[in-house]
Amino acid sequence: MKRKNEAVKAADVNPDTSKPTAVFEATTGRAYTVSVALPGSIIANALTLELKGLLAGQIARALTVFCVDEVVIFDDGQGNQRQSDKQSYHQNGDNAYTGNSDPNHFLVHLLSYLETPPFLRKHLFPMHPNLKLAGSLPSLDMPHHLRSNEWCRYREGVTIGQQTEEHGKKKKRRKDDMPPEESTLVEVGLSQKVSVPASIPPHTRVTIELPDDREVFDSEKSTVAASAVAPSTPREEAGYYWGYTVRAAPSLSAVITECTYPGGYDLTFGTSERGAPISDLTKQPPNQSQVPQFNHVLIVFGGVAGLEAAVEADDELRKLGVKEPKNIFDYWVNLCPGQGSRTIRTEEAIWLGLMGLREVVLSKGRLISASG
Repeated sequence: MKRKNEAVKAADVNPDTSKPTAVFEATTGRAYTVSVALPGSIIANALTLELKGLLAGQIARALTVFCVDEVVIFDDGQGNQRQSDKQSYHQNGDNAYTGNSDPNHFLVHLLSYLETPPFLRKHLFPMHPNLKLAGSLPSLDMPHHLRSNEWCRYREGVTIGQQTEEHGKKKKRRKDDMPPEESTLVEVGLSQKVSVPASIPPHTRVTIELPDDREVFDSEKSTVAASAVAPSTPREEAGYYWGYTVRAAPSLSAVITECTYPGGYDLTFGTSERGAPISDLTKQPPNQSQVPQFNHVLIVFGGVAGLEAAVEADDELRKLGVKEPKNIFDYWVNLCPGQGSRTIRTEEAIWLGLMGLREVVLSKGRLISASG
């Protein structure tokens, strides 16, 4: 016992820092979601592919660290696309580099790539000029970016083909046969493939719930039966942070009107140096805060010209007579009052905003009770 206590004390004095210790741990099922919206035009201000990739990587890291569930890239009319770039894009089609011709597409492309588990990328992302320097992009190391030797109840996978089964054996089907039960094989990054009882097209990303019995993966079976579930299931059922979805919006108003969540966003924040200090929302205890509980919160960041430029470029808002961006949000906040620089870059504002609103999100987001 004495030696054990000495070993524990030694570990406290000289901790092993070679491995990460802040591993995400699932707790209570989470009903609420956090969404972030920003303009793709910020990519146009980065001059080289390296700088554009670095910018996308910084944004992806912020989204991951603060467990953002959705990111929306909207067009604020500030892309400054050159005519030569537009012509090149239309001539080369889907295989064209879009860092200059379509910065919104470029940012959507890279954020989607980074969120995807590494072992799935070769299946879902063909070679593309936008991904030329993908190897230098930062690792997100999300909870669903699992290694082959790591166990989790859920895994992301990609369908690799359909398997028609009858009594566990493949059988050639005659024209007069009744339709047999179909299943789809899924690659999930383990030594065995999994089979789900559904017909899903090849090269489709799916979320898989594995059987509770881990020993089946130590057996000699080539396939293991599992279930395909909604991408939100790991978050809702077990409380896992399961990455972010990426959505493109043609305008600022479309960020809100095209929301994919039932009932839309019930709490929205707009950010600007002309807003009220964010401390006004966080200086009170959570139980006395004016901010209501929410299911789906949206935090919107502007580009170089701010959200005012996005409002001016938005035809729908113009028809409604909206001239001030603060009029379309529940809260209009200043993330860094008394800033020392004339400007705060969007990638910096995302870190400031998500950190500043962290307590609001954790205290006001609705969880899923144990009784369901």
